[in-house]
Amino acid sequence: MSRKLILREKYKDLKEFVAQIPRRFEQEGRTIYKGRNLIKVFDGPYDIQMNVKRYRIPKGINRLVYSLGIRKAKGLRGYQYPRVLLEKGIDTPEPIAYIEDRKGGLITYSYLITVQSKLQHTLYEFGNAPKEQWLPMVESLAAFAAKIHEQNLMHRDFSPGNVLWDVIDGSYQFSVVDINRMYFGEVDMKQGCENFARLWGPKEFFCELIRAYAKNRHFNEEEAIRIALSARERFWTRYRKRHEVMFDLEL
Repeated sequence: MSRKLILREKYKDLKEFVAQIPRRFEQEGRTIYKGRNLIKVFDGPYDIQMNVKRYRIPKGINRLVYSLGIRKAKGLRGYQYPRVLLEKGIDTPEPIAYIEDRKGGLITYSYLITVQSKLQHTLYEFGNAPKEQWLPMVESLAAFAAKIHEQNLMHRDFSPGNVLWDVIDGSYQFSVVDINRMYFGEVDMKQGCENFARLWGPKEFFCELIRAYAKNRHFNEEEAIRIALSARERFWTRYRKRHEVMFDLEL
């Protein structure tokens, strides 16, 4: 077994603590997500709360692809990409370290350690929310998405759990997480509008969000809504064939 640790210079004083995370991961930390990957929060030195995401062992050909460096491992991308977003004024949790374990030269578990976001909410909360709950934040969310796209960035998994939000000093604040799947390049109207397809929420919420997004980007509003609704229908029609839809879906 071999282990690689990449630690940002800014957090060099945390090296000893971070290096012990794989050994302590199973028994310690507070679990906040359990699925294909496992996410825990650790209380680190200097009152720093750390978000630790352990990626599952890659399966099949992907394990070889990542191990040989043909494509960067998800955790490594998750460690490197935040710098690009933060430099462009897009909020995302600040990376601390990346740890990669190998056995026989092949990647096993890998760990992405970031600063835990202080934002307490996700867009899942708007799945069946009444209008009075979602309407106040539509303009702000649309402006946030437009800002990302205008910086020649696009989150390929712009889904409810990957957009954090909260109200701070009377204003809506947003942050994107799980950013290992990013597109870097110009985002046109079709790409931008289709990027919203995975979001939960009433159809009216979706349409008002796209309308506000189109205004921010100076797109034709009705055409933007048409593109977005078409993409939304395609995504959710496929999704519900294999999964239960956890909100009242209206296509």
